Amino acid sequence: MENVTHNFDFYIVAFSKVFGQKFFLFPTFLSLYLICLLWNMVIIVILFIDLHLQKPMYFFLRNLSLVDVLYSSVALPKLMDILITGNNRIPFTACFTQMYFFNSFVCTEVWLLTMMSYDRYVAICFPLHYMLLMQKRKCVLLVAGCWIFGFSNSLLLTIFASRLSFCRSTHIKQIFCDMKTLMRISCGDIYEFQTMVLVEAWVGFCPFMFILISYSKILAKILGLSSVGQRKKTFSTCTSHLMILLIFYGTLLCMYMIPPSDHSEELDQVFSVLYLAVTPTLNPLIYTLRNEEVKNAICGILFSNTYHKQCK
Repeated sequence: MENVTHNFDFYIVAFSKVFGQKFFLFPTFLSLYLICLLWNMVIIVILFIDLHLQKPMYFFLRNLSLVDVLYSSVALPKLMDILITGNNRIPFTACFTQMYFFNSFVCTEVWLLTMMSYDRYVAICFPLHYMLLMQKRKCVLLVAGCWIFGFSNSLLLTIFASRLSFCRSTHIKQIFCDMKTLMRISCGDIYEFQTMVLVEAWVGFCPFMFILISYSKILAKILGLSSVGQRKKTFSTCTSHLMILLIFYGTLLCMYMIPPSDHSEELDQVFSVLYLAVTPTLNPLIYTLRNEEVKNAICGILFSNTYHKQCK
């Protein structure tokens, strides 16, 4: 691939056709971002200090909330700065740094969700061996592996992306420096990078298949229970995780798997908003509203013991 100088800037031009960016979009993104920070930080603190919530499932959830805060913080503050100041310039290095950390956190979240599905599989299919199979040391190693793989994998992608040529345009029609958008505005030979993206797609398909296999076994176990009440109670232990999986993979597939069309850039921006702002805001709300243990822990800390029973 030919040598390319990187002494230029990109320009993020998302929502350039939307009227009243400062008065509508900025407060919307600011509200979503603050809610995301607040709820996820509440979840992290509650799960850390409450002795009743030191189970493996909540250890994974604590890391999931941290990832949600981080990958939203990679892109949303810069987008809000663009909306309020009008300065949409982003240097080459800053753009690829943003892309690197965004891909790192997203890849980490993919594997964290996979580990959470494995946790539910062990809890439901092997309840008597759960504490043995999900010891604290094993959980720490699994989570560390998720973070290490996420950052290593993103580094490889970013190195390949940084070798692209950009002679057509430096205008990014997206709300952040996205790999798909950068490939769209690049020129020259992109076969090497496309091959790398294809390999990454197959690698990313592995955790998705692992999740499907885990939940197929969980479903078979639940259907094998004789009591309807037992089925509902057992299934309720993984409904929160299922909802998060559907939202996360739904927006991810819509963002990267929909074929190009005349309005694909506008659709990408909409799905990016869902992906960056809405999904990490909904995740802690889903777990809070669907999990009695978490709700009781929050009530126990925020309110006095006199009102603690009212939360139940």
